[in-house]
Amino acid sequence: MLKLQSNSILLHADDNVVIALQDIDAGAKVAHVEQPVLGQVGRGHKIARRAIAAGEQVIRYGQIIGQAKRDIEPGEHVHVQNLGMGEHSQDYGHAEAYVPIVPAETERTFQGYVRPTGKVGTRNYIGILTSVNCSGSVAKFVAEAAEKSGLLKEFPNVDGIVPIVHGTGCGMSGKDEGYATLFRTLSGYAQHPNFAAILLIGLGCEVMQIADLVGDRKIRPGGDLRYMTIQQTGGTRKTIEAGLKEIRELAEIANKATRSPAPISHIMVGMQCGGSDGYSGITANPALGVASDMLVRHGGTTILSETSEIYGAEHLLTRRAVSVDVGEKLIDRVRWWEDYTARNGGEMDNNPSPGNKRGGLTTILEKSLGAAAKGGSAPLVDVYKFAEPVDKHGFVFMDSPGFDPCSVTGQIASGANIIVFTTGRGSVSGYMPTPCIKLATNSEMYGRMSEDMDINCGDIISEGVSLEDKGAEIFEKIIAVASGAPSKSEDLGFGGVEFVPWQIGAVM
Repeated sequence: MLKLQSNSILLHADDNVVIALQDIDAGAKVAHVEQPVLGQVGRGHKIARRAIAAGEQVIRYGQIIGQAKRDIEPGEHVHVQNLGMGEHSQDYGHAEAYVPIVPAETERTFQGYVRPTGKVGTRNYIGILTSVNCSGSVAKFVAEAAEKSGLLKEFPNVDGIVPIVHGTGCGMSGKDEGYATLFRTLSGYAQHPNFAAILLIGLGCEVMQIADLVGDRKIRPGGDLRYMTIQQTGGTRKTIEAGLKEIRELAEIANKATRSPAPISHIMVGMQCGGSDGYSGITANPALGVASDMLVRHGGTTILSETSEIYGAEHLLTRRAVSVDVGEKLIDRVRWWEDYTARNGGEMDNNPSPGNKRGGLTTILEKSLGAAAKGGSAPLVDVYKFAEPVDKHGFVFMDSPGFDPCSVTGQIASGANIIVFTTGRGSVSGYMPTPCIKLATNSEMYGRMSEDMDINCGDIISEGVSLEDKGAEIFEKIIAVASGAPSKSEDLGFGGVEFVPWQIGAVM
């Protein structure tokens, strides 16, 4: 339970820091602190409640966020100058706190596009998917030519044409982990329910071959997948002409799709946070956690990701795992990341970013504890690799980097048909073909960037709105956007540059 005061907040009785709720001048008195503040402290930053000895653990949320690098006096600003990671070890307690979710008593529906596969889309786009960087420009040329021709005016049920271009697909091994990750990503987009139809364009000589992507299986039933290579078709101009012909035929198929009622168990939400601040773990993230639990109770699916940003909070997730095996799958990914960062000359505490630190976050442990709050309290049903198809309902985890466009790309490839993105610094992005709902963590940023933010969660602090009420607001927004209401990022036209596959391995 949050204990609100006029200028500070105590998050847990065991905490030895409080969080400033406004910019505080030196000499000011704040609640729960033994003496006046020793220096100026910014909103969202930490203040020592009492003396903290060098090497002593610093506690926030009732959890360890690091160790004091030197003696810290009561009322002193606690941040990078006196707080570091220290030793990191956890008791994972796999599945020991597993409690089954209580299903909702009533069924809710949304207006979605039911596909021949049985999946349900929240949008009705035509995708132009590229196998390699070399076909990216031609894919854009085809989309631009279709738009200039006014083709979509004839097909009012089609939301648009989305070229999915990227910077890889060649100059890579054809059999390593990086290849498998890209293959899953492209296959996931090719089968995504928010695409009514797909035109797949390659160059012809790349490592990621069109024939391998299509294979012997029907990755899209019903004739709504077409493919070509620029080399075989005869070059740029002929490929644009051929592509336009295919797009018209695909538009005729896509235009037949209409929205109809579907259970919200078909909604799959990818949960992200970016540009986090000291409020993220207090307002937007736990409110999204409430919404996540509500959707899971209705049979829906929510995906938590960003493995490097749950580091230090993974023990909270493993305890909720439905089995020891699921808990161990998560720790396997954490161990992979420890090795991955070590062999690339990095470390797991490379995060938080400079913007995160300006917002009050000091260590990855602190950031992770706030980020994990997006996952609510539902059991952890399973753990998936990046872009691996999510085939279970409930709260799940998908392995990914903390870089938001890359992480969201994996979530969409895994099947997410809605993205909900929390931000404290003010992120601007969108993720076609999947709509993105932006949650502001603080009212000040929301006031500056209300044209980009869908919901203000800062009123949890400024107005005393409960997490339960804000979570219910987010839940209803998810259903409305899934049913066709545009998000702010859609209104602004975002989504053209945010497809970022995770590149693992050597570039050759």
